Amino acid sequence: MNHGYEPEVPPDAAALRRAPVQRRSAERLTRILDACAALLDEVGYEELSTRAVAARAGVPIGSVYRFFGNKRAMADALALRNLDRYAERVAAGVEGLADADWRGAVDVVLDEYLAMRRTVPGFTLVDFGMQIPVGGPARDSNHRVADRLTRLLAAQIGRAPDAALRRTFLVAVEAADAVLQLAFRADPSGDAAVVEEARELLRAYLARVLD
Repeated sequence: MNHGYEPEVPPDAAALRRAPVQRRSAERLTRILDACAALLDEVGYEELSTRAVAARAGVPIGSVYRFFGNKRAMADALALRNLDRYAERVAAGVEGLADADWRGAVDVVLDEYLAMRRTVPGFTLVDFGMQIPVGGPARDSNHRVADRLTRLLAAQIGRAPDAALRRTFLVAVEAADAVLQLAFRADPSGDAAVVEEARELLRAYLARVLD
């Protein structure tokens, strides 16, 4: 029996219609996603439109439809870009940690999320997975995060990247997500006391498995 886990497969809705090949095309895609993120902060998801994104990005509407069939696909792609950038930041943050310093790794995971939540355009609505209706409970996105953290942190904490570790990270992500949502409902910048409760919750839960 295989006790490992399968890598996450991005949902079809988040897949690009056509991947950029040339640098110019990749730059255009970046402008489209940047425009989508900015407009999400300004008008919200319901008022977002592909036409408005094209106008903000300074590209023809056909360029948007070359990559995306609708605004949901655009938001999904933005969420996956957020996850890629988050993974890069976490990887850079744990590089200088001592081996098996899982508490330090947890701090990096939490602090990088908080930094993105506070500074990255569109992140408050999209996060790592667009939820429809907006503000609905996280589903696939938390599985994506758990998959990525399992790959990133297994070696750092001296554990095999198996199904048991992935399940541990999934529970931790789900728990932290719920508490952090509470923190940002209490304060748009994240209630500091509630954030620290999330940190302590993660440390207490993970100590049972990782110490």
